[in-house]
Amino acid sequence: MAKAIYQRNQKVWVESVGAWAVIEKIVPIWAKGFDEPVKVTYDVGLGREFAAHELQPEQDSDREALTEDGTRWRLLRAKNKWQTEQETRGHPFPGTYPVVVTDPNDWGGWRVPGAEYDRDPHRIEFQARLIANAPRLLSLARHVVKLVEESHGDAPPELHQVADDILKLERHLLEIPAAVDGASPDATAHAAE
Repeated sequence: MAKAIYQRNQKVWVESVGAWAVIEKIVPIWAKGFDEPVKVTYDVGLGREFAAHELQPEQDSDREALTEDGTRWRLLRAKNKWQTEQETRGHPFPGTYPVVVTDPNDWGGWRVPGAEYDRDPHRIEFQARLIANAPRLLSLARHVVKLVEESHGDAPPELHQVADDILKLERHLLEIPAAVDGASPDATAHAAE
């Protein structure tokens, strides 16, 4: 089964044409008897549809959201199985919903139930972008702490307070919750979600 690699409005390099283009439409190719598309092509407004291997994403290392293990968290679009594009015309990306992939094999990550997305799609789109960029935000926060540490006390007091808050937040992120009433830590973590 094929999955969309690029998303609508994403800037890509079209090697065969030698030009930058923006993905205008994701075109899934369906086959009878399959629940998912067997192939996905992209309409970039250049007269024909292109396969994923013919396109290259815009390379911007500052925008890469890499985790410490080198995994890039990314925002993909999944097809809405229960509503058509016409039924979701008011959504930012009609007929799709965001999925944040946090695994190199496009498996794990974050997604939202369709009913919740339908209630406030703009809020969910913001959440998806925020989650996808969380590793980059953490990296920027760590950079602020490093700059404050290297300033040898010359940084303003407000910036020292920001660095302290960042360190507290990072400790909270790394903290493993204690078991409640004999439950395993994994069960406690799932219950909190």
